[in-house]
Amino acid sequence: MNKELIVRSSSSDVDFALLKDGKLIELHKDEDNSDFSVGDIMLAKIRKPVPGLNAAFVNVGYEKDAFLHYHDLGPQLSSLLKFIKRVSTGKLKDFTLKDFPFEEDIDKNGVINDVLKANQSILVQIVKEPISTKGPRISSELSIAGRYLVLVPFSNRVSISQKIEDKDEKDRLKRLVQSIKPKGFGVIVRTVAEGKKVAELDKDLQNLLSRWTAMCKKIYKANYPTKVLSELNRAASILRDVFNDSFTGIHVDDETLYYQIKDYVHLIAPHQEQIVKLYDSSIPIFEKFSIERQIKTSFGRTVSMQKGAYLVIEHTEALHVIDVNSGNRSNKAKTQEDTALEVNMIAAAEVARQLRLRDMGGIIVVDFIDMNDPENRRKLFDHLREEMKEDRAKHKVLPPSKFGLIQITRQRVRPEMNIKTREVDPNGNEGEVEAPIVIINKITSDLERIIQSKASSNGITLNTHPFIAAYLTKGFPSVRSKWFLEHKKWVKILPRDAYTYLQYQFKDKTGKTLK
Repeated sequence: MNKELIVRSSSSDVDFALLKDGKLIELHKDEDNSDFSVGDIMLAKIRKPVPGLNAAFVNVGYEKDAFLHYHDLGPQLSSLLKFIKRVSTGKLKDFTLKDFPFEEDIDKNGVINDVLKANQSILVQIVKEPISTKGPRISSELSIAGRYLVLVPFSNRVSISQKIEDKDEKDRLKRLVQSIKPKGFGVIVRTVAEGKKVAELDKDLQNLLSRWTAMCKKIYKANYPTKVLSELNRAASILRDVFNDSFTGIHVDDETLYYQIKDYVHLIAPHQEQIVKLYDSSIPIFEKFSIERQIKTSFGRTVSMQKGAYLVIEHTEALHVIDVNSGNRSNKAKTQEDTALEVNMIAAAEVARQLRLRDMGGIIVVDFIDMNDPENRRKLFDHLREEMKEDRAKHKVLPPSKFGLIQITRQRVRPEMNIKTREVDPNGNEGEVEAPIVIINKITSDLERIIQSKASSNGITLNTHPFIAAYLTKGFPSVRSKWFLEHKKWVKILPRDAYTYLQYQFKDKTGKTLK
């Protein structure tokens, strides 16, 4: 398994594409005008507590006030408020918390009016970016994420990632962290810390403490609201969270960004610094790595898969619905149940990819093809969970219902990635059509289906527009040559001037249409 990060820079934003064995699995956009990113810490003012919601609305500088629920305050809220008051007035200049007198924890079942008042100063962290008509969701239980550790001020707890399963390794990491952890801070040990030495963990911890100190210095005489700690830029945060030894290349088309990323990789993995490469070519970087084509074929309402199967993805305000279709296909499977299982297994992998790619959150309902065998339903469920393992967003997959539906809940922290893939009709008609670049995929899919169905015994002729015919036959190896190498079947291509750009038909030697 090889992973590559492709970084495209423009004057206003930066796009990041994460590839796994050449296939696009994540797409992110880092915009210069993004004032609220998950992980940012703001010094804000309470606008008003709302007892009916047991929450408060907080002015963080966005057009809509941020929402702070009582359960997101954190047990050490009283200590945090006391700390902010003393730092903002200049009475406290030691930010290490080692001599700071902690207050008692707040009642976990208390009410908002007992702990917060209007116009009170508070430090809050963005946990969900503004989505649709809603303002940001915030928490006053602060945390600062590093490569191996997450620093939690006003806590003394050491937690180990649940994804580390080895009990001895968990105990080792807990002992190491407790030996280096400063008083007044809790630490969460991340999955990538598995097997790391104490020196690497301590280096990460000291970096986090430096960021905490720098943040605290900004509180004194600060205006309200103001950002006192920014999350790392998107490139660094992606690398921090997903970078590992399986990465074989990081390609960047901007020199300034290239040096920034190279410095960060040198910091977290010096032995892999050489995989960061500056891309310098007249061909746009996303086209060179076939990312533009994958975007066009992956973000529409309909998503094609192997062997003619496809997904239909619909969105509503409350949830997302994904329908799995086998398409007009036949295969070597002996029974309908085997066909359903094969298509469902392919669809499960594509559903997991689509959730990450589009960053779909909330409730997702997947309507798989019905299967009668309980063992097949269990196989599908286990396969989907396995495919979802690499998803960094918190999620839960429920077992299939008796109707064949699988429900998934997935954490939504930023707006869904939505890319328009339909284009103006090239035939001059009003309205829009599916991106013409997808036509080659559709032709290839139909050809595979025809060959598998044994309907091609009398030869295959593709009738299509001259432009499409030229594209399929030119170059070496041409698309037609690749078809021949894969299927051992030569396809005659006949340019038809009367056809529109996206029109095509397969026929045999007698002129009979193949379907």
